Amino acid sequence: MKKILTFVAILAVAALSLSADIYVKSKSHTDAMSIMGQNTPAKDDVSEQWLSESALAHNGKDQGYIVDLKKNMMYIIDHANKSYVETTLPLDYAKLLPPQMAAMAGMLTMTATVTPGNEKKKIGNWNCSLYNMNMSVMGMAMPMKVWASTDVPFDTTKYIELFANLMKGQMRLDDASIKEFQKIKGFQIATEMNAEIMGAKMHTSSEVLEIAVKDAPMGVYSAPKGYTKKDKLSMDEVQKR
Repeated sequence: MKKILTFVAILAVAALSLSADIYVKSKSHTDAMSIMGQNTPAKDDVSEQWLSESALAHNGKDQGYIVDLKKNMMYIIDHANKSYVETTLPLDYAKLLPPQMAAMAGMLTMTATVTPGNEKKKIGNWNCSLYNMNMSVMGMAMPMKVWASTDVPFDTTKYIELFANLMKGQMRLDDASIKEFQKIKGFQIATEMNAEIMGAKMHTSSEVLEIAVKDAPMGVYSAPKGYTKKDKLSMDEVQKR
């Protein structure tokens, strides 16, 4: 759940009409938190994303994923133990979970509403507009501020649709919520979420640091060589995400 923001910041892959690839560098932060006696330390990460006309590759310190529209495949990668799982699109995240978590995932539902705000500000090199997003996950409110910009070197009209459909697979969004996500115009430059889950306060944020047009490294859109293919994610991998 805490990696929702990773998806929010980077999914811009469908029908982009690019002459070269798009490179995006982002930073994210999650405060330390404790839920039901389980302590999670604070985490800072810097991630890199590569976007082509038909593929997306995201790599953070410990995890990554690849979406390949030509092959109709998604690869979820764990760099820490050099393994990955693969699945066909559209994404059904529950199929990748260990058996003890699959039933719970089947009950997980998420709804979202988006209200455009009146505020505008410059973040880094980008002129941004505010969107207030109110998400509810199994009845738990997760309000988020999203700063989005159209001042980016690619067509952003399709990326919201792709992002929403990936979220539909991961968080079981309904069609009404997908339409809400599509109210956000442009690429999401910065996000901030404050929530309370089972009495524990949760704070996460993300911000884009760089966007550039350049050629992607060879093999960046393929599962890493030497990594072991697995059928499902482990409990530890799910908790880290």
